[in-house]
Amino acid sequence: YTILSKVHSDRNVYPSAGVLFVHVLEREYFKGEFPPYPKPGEISNDPITFNTNLMGYPDRPGWLRYIQRTPYSDGVLYGSPTVENVGKPTIIEITAYNRRTFETARHNLIINIMSAEDFPLPYQAEFFIRNMNVEEMLASEVLGDFLGAVKNVWQPERLNAINITSALDRGGRVPLPINDMKEGVYVMVGADVPFSSCLREVENPQNQLRCSQEMEPVITCDKKFRTQFHIDWCKISLVDNTKQVSTFQEVIRGEGILPDGGEYKPPSDTLKSRDYYSDFLITLAVPSAIALVLFLILAYIMCCRREGVEKRNMQTPDIQLVHHSAIQKSTKELRDMSKNREIAWPLSTLPVFHPVTGEIVPPLHADSYDNTSMPLMQTQQ
Repeated sequence: YTILSKVHSDRNVYPSAGVLFVHVLEREYFKGEFPPYPKPGEISNDPITFNTNLMGYPDRPGWLRYIQRTPYSDGVLYGSPTVENVGKPTIIEITAYNRRTFETARHNLIINIMSAEDFPLPYQAEFFIRNMNVEEMLASEVLGDFLGAVKNVWQPERLNAINITSALDRGGRVPLPINDMKEGVYVMVGADVPFSSCLREVENPQNQLRCSQEMEPVITCDKKFRTQFHIDWCKISLVDNTKQVSTFQEVIRGEGILPDGGEYKPPSDTLKSRDYYSDFLITLAVPSAIALVLFLILAYIMCCRREGVEKRNMQTPDIQLVHHSAIQKSTKELRDMSKNREIAWPLSTLPVFHPVTGEIVPPLHADSYDNTSMPLMQTQQ
């Protein structure tokens, strides 16, 4: 195949700082740039993926995210622009890849961030929706239904979606592919009026206790969301920027002149040679000499100062030696007497057949048997 690259005309968008920005990369928009399907009459449904990056850089800006679930679904760029980028055009290069023909099509998305007059909204609430994925929540009709439910509960004059974040980006785990489980999504909204009593119910001690016990809190306005959105009220975050205390501390700046420490004197280029003989003696010779002296002292004590049997007998009383000699003599006599016992072997221990010829051997006790270890049993008939 011949790999071609076609460039679309630039597209300009004008999001507001601090307000959710969503841009859908439609596959149908790029299908016309690729050749038709090879089989006539069949609808072209080529797998198309997108690559997005800031012009001149390998990745997107920090506030901009991109998601595409499968090559057969549309891609979505979303995020909340920052105030620092107001007035600075951000050029995003979008490259579409046709996975069937390996062709590419490219166009630039110029994001002109505008300043919002009502930004930042002082009261911000972040909801965690368990039964939604981020690309489902980014759909205009779904996001509109959620903002309508929030507005019905909160009753603000101005209400904006500030940011949407997938639970996976907050450290969540990938759900199991069973029972159509969703990964969950965080949605932050801002308003110009204080939080309603319904939203404040999350801060009640009873609900806080139920959340600590992993139980569902009791929220009166939950039924207004439950029909479409399953909100985890234990993870809701309410931020009142009007009560935020500034932690800025004034920095006392000095003259900016370091004290004079003299001129820097680098070491000389020529290094002197060092004699390591003394280090060798201290490290090896001295411990070896001490070990040798200790070995000689131990050898003298163990080998040259043995007392022996004679010195032991000289220091032992005579009566004790006589008793010891009598005990040894009596023990020797008993052992000699036990060797002279002539007691027959029991018939159960004598062979019945000759081990060589197989003839029957009479149970007679030959004189050649060793009788020193015969048991004290009578001859069995």
